[in-house]
Amino acid sequence: MSVPVAAGSHLHVITPGDHFSPDTGSAVPTVVHGLAAATPPGHPRTRVAVAHGTYRDHYPSADVVGYDAAPGRRGDRLLDGAAAVLGLPRPGARRSLRPTVRDQGSWAPSVVVAHNAPQLARLVDTRRHASVVWFHNELLRTYASRAAGNTLAPAAALVCVSDFLAERTAARLPVTLHGRVATVPNGVDTTFFSPDGHEPGEVLSIVFVGRMVREKGPDLLLDALARLGRADLRATLVGTPHFAPDAPLSPYERGLRRLAAPLGDRVTWLPFRPREQVAAILRAADVVVVPSRWDEPFALTVLEGMASGAAVVAADVGGIPEAAGDAGLLVPPTGPSFADALGALADDRGLLAARRAAAREHAVAHDWAVSRRRFDTELARLGITARDVGAAHRGVNR
Repeated sequence: MSVPVAAGSHLHVITPGDHFSPDTGSAVPTVVHGLAAATPPGHPRTRVAVAHGTYRDHYPSADVVGYDAAPGRRGDRLLDGAAAVLGLPRPGARRSLRPTVRDQGSWAPSVVVAHNAPQLARLVDTRRHASVVWFHNELLRTYASRAAGNTLAPAAALVCVSDFLAERTAARLPVTLHGRVATVPNGVDTTFFSPDGHEPGEVLSIVFVGRMVREKGPDLLLDALARLGRADLRATLVGTPHFAPDAPLSPYERGLRRLAAPLGDRVTWLPFRPREQVAAILRAADVVVVPSRWDEPFALTVLEGMASGAAVVAADVGGIPEAAGDAGLLVPPTGPSFADALGALADDRGLLAARRAAAREHAVAHDWAVSRRRFDTELARLGITARDVGAAHRGVNR
């Protein structure tokens, strides 16, 4: 398959209503910003389709293409559920996605990247553009193989953030599409996330950043601190269930507070923070803990903690081992494993120093420029060729 597109002419479609902004903690805008910021010199700037009415503070890495989002309909989820059972196209999803590409006839030939949106593949005019679906999660659980194949047939590439996710995705696809599945691991901004040069003091600073839900495992960190019972370990837990800093505590969060009560001031709670503040918190950490219970496809916090110069203790699940490589301490998300790992780092400062140095080195070797090169390489492998469309491209949707 050969689709003539401009080198680097990428237009990313994020979830309708999501914010292409540093004021949100969503993974998809973070990834798009990272890839856009790593656009090679001489290539056109990346564009991002963003619904009107979302945050005005946009990442500066890309040009925003605004559109009017489709109003929500109460019955869309039920309709899509019924369609899924019958193996039919999902009208609710397509209705919400259609405005994102409504003006595609005026766009120069582009690689249109649908993030977490399989149904968009059928809405892209592939006579003019290349269609790519980017999988950040397992998106095909409710699809039979035939339905997944029909939905994704127009897509030139099916990009997954880890080999773990690629294998899970391919297992849901007909064999005819397996060759289009590609892995492009997430990267990290090693300037934005960087060490502050501090040396750990007598009290070890441990940080958890993420949504406060059971799947992310913050209770496993609290359990580890309780098991250890050490005054020289203090933890800061940052996050809320849905990126809303002023939301009332959920039942799970209230349970976390009860679990942490015996630990007193050894635990500090912070609600969701914008990206700049998260970077400052990670910069001051000695250890970052990623205790997910669920099979995370990648876990951006692993690389962000490493880039900040922290040792990373993470759950050995999903795509997390790919994110951490040999630089992280990987443990099962059960029993005393996190307590054992944290105790070892607290007792052996040489081990801690070695893990911190290895973490930073690993992050530098996996920045967004590496991810962007991998993406371009995979597009070329799949026959999405580049040609210069010159002035016809420049100035479009700027």
